[in-house]
Amino acid sequence: MLEQLTKCINDSRDDLLALTQDLVRFPTINPPGDAYRPCVEYIAKRLQRSGFQCEFFTAVDYPGHTDKYPRINVIGRREGKRPGKTIHFNSHIDVVPAGHGWTFDPFGAAIHDGKIFGRGTCDMKGGLATSIIAAEAYIRCFPDYAGVIEISGTVDEESGGFGGVAYLAEKGLFSKPRVDHVIIPEPLNKDRICLGHRGVWWAEIETHGHVAHGSMPFLGDCAVRHMGAVMESFEKELFPALAAKQTQMPVVPEGARKSTMNINGIRGGQTDDFTGLPSPNVPDSCKMTIDRRYLLEENVEDVRSEVVNILDQLKVSRPKFDYSLRELWSVEPTMTDRDAPVVQAVADAIRAEFGKEPDFVISPGTYDQKHIARIGHLHDCIAYGPGVLDLAHQPDEWISIDDMVQSAKVMANAIHILLSERH
Repeated sequence: MLEQLTKCINDSRDDLLALTQDLVRFPTINPPGDAYRPCVEYIAKRLQRSGFQCEFFTAVDYPGHTDKYPRINVIGRREGKRPGKTIHFNSHIDVVPAGHGWTFDPFGAAIHDGKIFGRGTCDMKGGLATSIIAAEAYIRCFPDYAGVIEISGTVDEESGGFGGVAYLAEKGLFSKPRVDHVIIPEPLNKDRICLGHRGVWWAEIETHGHVAHGSMPFLGDCAVRHMGAVMESFEKELFPALAAKQTQMPVVPEGARKSTMNINGIRGGQTDDFTGLPSPNVPDSCKMTIDRRYLLEENVEDVRSEVVNILDQLKVSRPKFDYSLRELWSVEPTMTDRDAPVVQAVADAIRAEFGKEPDFVISPGTYDQKHIARIGHLHDCIAYGPGVLDLAHQPDEWISIDDMVQSAKVMANAIHILLSERH
């Protein structure tokens, strides 16, 4: 039967290619959230052909939702002949803006040298198409299967996933008893299993000053100079401390096995929206946005304290220094156990397809697993899909057609393992 499943997927190669192209040609750019509705309607029509019952879920009161840009998601559900477990494949349909530097049409889905080029091919419409082909092949080969197969197309992952998986998780759609196993086909390479991700803490630091005429700065207090002191303290104290922290989590790439912090932006003083010369003012406000990624061995309270302690020290040592701190977003690290059923099933399927042990990795950044674990309290969840992570968000993003075919075989075999009565 597994040979039949493999043949069925091989025979579906052209269909997989065409499906991926169709999905990429929807310019589901986020922000603002273009083409969400036609894309999920296309997915629903495709799934209905294979007997899935499809339902749309619109996150009306969530960030970004408007009548013009609805935060609309789709879930297709196909119940088997007998009761059993439920496996859910979740893919986000939104893509980041194309940006500059392309030699292919970002939404043309051109085929060249065994690859499909376009924004979202790798991250992650290729993975979505692969999961659909895998499920359809399994249904054809095992029409009397027990259990339930679900496939979803969700929105806004690139901006946090709040109108997508977070919204659905709050409605109980990513929790037991409805769902048992979740596979997210993010591009982590065809022979790797991603168990989770590092934690994240975003915050905005504002230093305060006193406005005055630029010709007499001694009458004011420059908030930008105060922010410079913050930067200096970070360079001398915080960044070396973060670099010294190591994790046992198998994070890739190697540099992400340390704690990291990125300064996303600094804004202070004269803005760019002026004509002629800037006004001669001493800035009374300067804001810095920080993106702190932390490890399983850390906790968010300590992460916050590291920053606050430096700011409080400056308040004591630097005349007139004052600040405020606004926390923007926080997600705890997550790592699924290697003996979890979905991990074991996909690992067995990788061994069968590639004749090698899978690599177990952790993502340096977050993805929608955070909401499934945090809100849905469902921890039998991994990311597995075709595509090379380094290509995500890049110009001339691409995905290998051969890699999608092989990953489809892995996914279909994993479905068979998870829904079989012996499991």
